[in-house]
Amino acid sequence: MNKLAHALQAPDVHPAPKPACRHRICVLKFGSSVLFSPADYSRAAHEIYRHTRNGEKVVAVVSALDGETDELFGLSDTVGAQHEALTARLVRCGELKSAALMGLALDRAGIPVNVLDPHEMDLTAAGSPLDANLTGLDANRLHDALDTADALVVPGFFAEGENGPVTLGRGGTDLTAVIFSHLLGADRVRLIKDVDGVYTDDPARNPDAERLDRLDYSEALRVSHGLVQEKALIAAEKNDVVVEVAALGKGYATRIGRHEREPGAKRDVKPLRVALLGHGAVGAGVRQLLEAHPGRFALNPILVRDPAAHASAHPDTKADFTADLAEALGSDPDIVVEVLGGTGLALELLHSALDQDSALVSANKAALARDFEALHAKARKQGKPLLYSASVGGGAPILEAVDRLAQSPGLAMIEGVMNGTSNYLLDRLAEGMPYDEAIAEAQALGFAEADPSADTDGHDAADKLSLLIRHAFDVAVDPASIPKMSIGDIQPHVIAAASAEGARFRQVAHCHLSDDGQVSARVDLVRLPEDHLLAQIRNEENRFRLVDKAGGVHIVNGKGAGRWPTAEAVFADLMDIQRHATGAVALPGLSARMPALDLPDNA
Repeated sequence: MNKLAHALQAPDVHPAPKPACRHRICVLKFGSSVLFSPADYSRAAHEIYRHTRNGEKVVAVVSALDGETDELFGLSDTVGAQHEALTARLVRCGELKSAALMGLALDRAGIPVNVLDPHEMDLTAAGSPLDANLTGLDANRLHDALDTADALVVPGFFAEGENGPVTLGRGGTDLTAVIFSHLLGADRVRLIKDVDGVYTDDPARNPDAERLDRLDYSEALRVSHGLVQEKALIAAEKNDVVVEVAALGKGYATRIGRHEREPGAKRDVKPLRVALLGHGAVGAGVRQLLEAHPGRFALNPILVRDPAAHASAHPDTKADFTADLAEALGSDPDIVVEVLGGTGLALELLHSALDQDSALVSANKAALARDFEALHAKARKQGKPLLYSASVGGGAPILEAVDRLAQSPGLAMIEGVMNGTSNYLLDRLAEGMPYDEAIAEAQALGFAEADPSADTDGHDAADKLSLLIRHAFDVAVDPASIPKMSIGDIQPHVIAAASAEGARFRQVAHCHLSDDGQVSARVDLVRLPEDHLLAQIRNEENRFRLVDKAGGVHIVNGKGAGRWPTAEAVFADLMDIQRHATGAVALPGLSARMPALDLPDNA
């Protein structure tokens, strides 16, 4: 009997052993109750991102958009006579479309992603073409896909039968997610639903229904009222899989496992007030993400230089714009978001936000690196969070990885390509393009600023490296003191010649801790073999290589620049503050980044 067949048997006294796992994995299931329209994939992508930035690999099991499966069944009835095998081929199209859309949303957010169809992972099933049972899965193929990506998206409603595609019956994605969790050795499976957990009764019908934080499998079978598929709960108990039931964006869930019954606290949602300073490419992205969560955040008038121009350029928004700082910071905002950039006005505003007792989120690596100690001292004094995940790596969650590894087992070295503009310029120069022409093209495409010297001369990378050194080694290194090479220091013909010889130049920032506790740091232009880990990335991609004190090597990837990867990282900080302020159960490791807060008791 194969592992999957055993996993699907009725539960017995002794659960099946949990397989070995190459990654720390969380399986997330997104059903049609939360996927109503293409806009919902962005919200689902954020749910995935908050897990990947906590160091988990995510397998996202998706259903078709709401109503699409029924529509395809209806189309089958309209076009031809009943033919189950052909109907299964048609109905699977909704799942294939949904998996591809989820992959596109994750890619836009800067999250490395792979999408696999059933035949690409040997997901097999037997039985009726429209109500088959799973029989096989090549877990190694999924682990291989996760070796090169942080998220893996798979359709959950169909598999490969002996004679072609077969569907798994209504509600089958819950069971698929549970089985994936077991066979991959995942920590848990989290079913994302349109309610925030399991209740003792349907809360839509009974306002006195009690939400449960924990319960065992047998009680879940009695009280979930179809919220979780019965076959999924039976398989979960059989294989000792912890099942979480949660709503999008919530920091808490109902946990179903071998638990004593534990009632959950009532949570009333009150939006946190946000002051957004800046509405360029990143600021506009943050604004759109805030507007997509109206029950969580209320937005002040946005600070810009020309309110009329921004209002005219963005007729789709209900947000107000202002050039008056007092108006932008009015109404005692709970959180101030600074996405202006620079070290003049922006740095003054960072201090001002903390002075007025607001939590602070920023993407401004230059200002943070320049005044790190003063800003953090003020945040500690006020008891407010100061978060800046987007300042290094954009959508690549490098600061979170450094924070985890610095705690245990400790870090010895960090190196990485952390400036996307340099990637683009070096690749154009490798093709033989003149330096000035490469700069002009990068500026036209939005990869380079009007003054590109911060990127080309290594200052941007040095600012980021300074922040990484603070987090990794708790040592102050002034970015100005870090030795740097400029792209202009190397003749273009040298870069082109290297390319012809199978090598690439990359701007690599490096720091390491010596045995005597000293930190050395530099930003170099390095000639690398074309197949080198740091030579393979392109354009706005960032890649970091971390070596811990036990000799372990850790790789962090992602898009390091651009509207959506950067906005996603800023918004993730906002959501962390929102969840933490409510006392909701946070993802592991978050408490280390957050002080005790004195914000409204929201949920």
